[in-house]
Amino acid sequence: MKTLKDVISLKFKTSESEGVIFHGEGQQGDYITLELKKAKLVLNLNLGSNQLGSIYGHTSVMTGSLLDDHHWHSIVIERHGRNINLTLDRHMQHFRTNGEFDYLDLDYEITFGGMPFSGKPSSNSRKNFKGCMESINYNGNNITDLAKRKKLEPSNVGNLSFSCVEPHTVPVFFNATSYLEVPGRPSQDLFSVSFLFRTWNPSGLLVFSNFVDDLGNVEIDINEGKVSVHINVTQVKKNRIDISS
Repeated sequence: MKTLKDVISLKFKTSESEGVIFHGEGQQGDYITLELKKAKLVLNLNLGSNQLGSIYGHTSVMTGSLLDDHHWHSIVIERHGRNINLTLDRHMQHFRTNGEFDYLDLDYEITFGGMPFSGKPSSNSRKNFKGCMESINYNGNNITDLAKRKKLEPSNVGNLSFSCVEPHTVPVFFNATSYLEVPGRPSQDLFSVSFLFRTWNPSGLLVFSNFVDDLGNVEIDINEGKVSVHINVTQVKKNRIDISS
């Protein structure tokens, strides 16, 4: 396909922060890749570069944040030549691609949910999308409907289920005064804790526990947007360990 105009739209939800949503490339060096990176949406687009290096067409645009919240997000990409409108959840961003070319020349397949291994360094470092998509529409073609009715030729549909499985996790909301207290395990000499959290507050206490027999304590908190771990041990010379990330 060699197109001057493109309209691509879909909805997705995921709890993963990385993953390729769709990808297409051509022999002329053109490509378009939409992916999640660190829970942000990244669109990489190249309408063509020349071998002399005087025309450099690679364009990268990032939008959104915290998109791994397992809520539905909508994307619309409208392209007319070098003019792009990228809309994420009704927030539109307009930009122009680099280079001098107007046509997107994709003569290989377009893939949704991942990208084929091409041997290029860029392909094997990217994760496939893990989550749900619906209402995939590519230039007027309802891709989800065609895939479900097996009307895509040629196509390679692997391990797809046409339903969306909800994660079996139970979130807990804490306000400024609430806390959750659970019994410890005094007979064990191992302290281990893991959890996921999300907050808009720059500071706050996440976990606190005293060790038995007044041997010290462990504290995990957020301080000015950084997670800190403090371990106090009363029976050793270096009695405090502080880790910040």
